[in-house]
Amino acid sequence: MKVTRIQIVARGLTNRCPNCGDHTLFVPGKLFTLNPSCPTCGLRFDRDNDEGFFLGSLALNYGVTVIGFLLPVGLLAYAGVIPARVAIVLAVIGALVVPALLYRSSRSWFLMNYYIFLPQHLPANGAQIRPGEDANV
Repeated sequence: MKVTRIQIVARGLTNRCPNCGDHTLFVPGKLFTLNPSCPTCGLRFDRDNDEGFFLGSLALNYGVTVIGFLLPVGLLAYAGVIPARVAIVLAVIGALVVPALLYRSSRSWFLMNYYIFLPQHLPANGAQIRPGEDANV
């Protein structure tokens, strides 16, 4: 395989295209706009033909927010380190801000996870694509 799983992980953690490694995952200058496909290699990121494909990144974002932010705040409040009112304010603010901050990373992490398990679906690894076919089939 041309693109190894280690390369897929490195590209996923740095918001790069899993196929070619370019910084083309998101539209330049737009914080929350995912490119439909990579301008360099043509890999489709936005898979409209697969219903619910975006739900993986949504679930990943939710899990990281709950485990990485809300759970520690709750534990600190339970242990009496911070007052309950402060914990509630932190939890509400964090529940709104943390997912927005993790949006780009969660989209990249989900693509990374998808291609770690199915590296043969990357065109660089020999996925056969005929004209008119989706590169992610």
